[in-house]
Amino acid sequence: ACPCALGLATPMSLMVGIGKGAKNGILIKNAEALEEMHKVNVLITDKTGTLTEGKPSLKSIEVFENSSKNEILKLAASLNQNSEHPLSKAVLDSFAVAQENFKMLRETQHDKSIASKESLEKVEDFKNISGKGVKGNIDGQEVLLGNEALLNQFNIKVPEDLKQKVVENQDQARTISYLTKDRKVLGFLSFSDKIKESSKKAIAYLQNQNIEVVMMTGDNKHTAKAVAAELGIKKYFANCLPEDKMHEIKKLQNEGKIVAMTGDGINDAPALAQSNVGIAMGTGTDAAIESAGITLLKGDILGVAKAKILSEKLLRNIKENLFFAFIYNTLGIPVAAGLLYPFFGILLSPMIAAAAMSFSSVSVILNSLRLNNAHLEVK
Repeated sequence: ACPCALGLATPMSLMVGIGKGAKNGILIKNAEALEEMHKVNVLITDKTGTLTEGKPSLKSIEVFENSSKNEILKLAASLNQNSEHPLSKAVLDSFAVAQENFKMLRETQHDKSIASKESLEKVEDFKNISGKGVKGNIDGQEVLLGNEALLNQFNIKVPEDLKQKVVENQDQARTISYLTKDRKVLGFLSFSDKIKESSKKAIAYLQNQNIEVVMMTGDNKHTAKAVAAELGIKKYFANCLPEDKMHEIKKLQNEGKIVAMTGDGINDAPALAQSNVGIAMGTGTDAAIESAGITLLKGDILGVAKAKILSEKLLRNIKENLFFAFIYNTLGIPVAAGLLYPFFGILLSPMIAAAAMSFSSVSVILNSLRLNNAHLEVK
């Protein structure tokens, strides 16, 4: 008998568990996060790129008064040259399509104002306003592109003629980005981001495990409501800034909750760091991945459910190892010390004692390796 098995009980299970996670697209950088996962009772989740594909597409452009769709697209594309936001790619992709169809559009629509690739404007004093949008100066005029919170920051009102169209788009779970020039709204761009097929299954499983799922998004309340309803999420917050997510996590932690946070953007990094278990999408930004203890390489929230299953199986395996090692050594060490000799004349030979010592450690290792056969499928 040998107490070495007690020292192997936890690290062996963790090592095998981390390997099992990696095989299933769950990269565990912090073993403590995996151990904590089974205690989680609240999951805070971002929307874009976490519950949705994170590949928004530009669906429509609505104009106000004397502006044109081409002007709005050109200005938006010019601003987004310097942005890393997912919506920026959608704008630039649409702009690229406009270039490819430039000649055809000019001929069919007789509209020579359609932006060509060379007409992208030079942007000066570009600034990314976290959780709200972007701004810059084009031809000496201030141009803003972002959500309603950005307009509020600059005291810009949405024209009444646009409000109904905005609501109609938001009710279709679309994201709205307003474009303004010199503090006047020219129109808005409407984006759609498909919900991941696995999101509904993952959320249903987590809720059945008595985990409260809360969606916090920087998107508008109408879009947030539509997405939450489709996924069966009862509690959600809209128009959230990065600090709002962090404050909500702190509030829940002060109430004694164990909080996990999933996100993929640079805006999610503070909340991921604050949570008990930070879970980043592997398809997200480096800042989010760096702040999280667990990274889902496939960028699929179903990985959260798998991480919880793995955590529960890991904890059970550690308990089995500790129980066996403790009982084995509690019985074996006194026998090896000669406890039975006065009563039965039994003494362990050095060869048997050495074999028994090795068996205690080998048994713990073999039991830990059973984790490789664990099933992490979400039913």
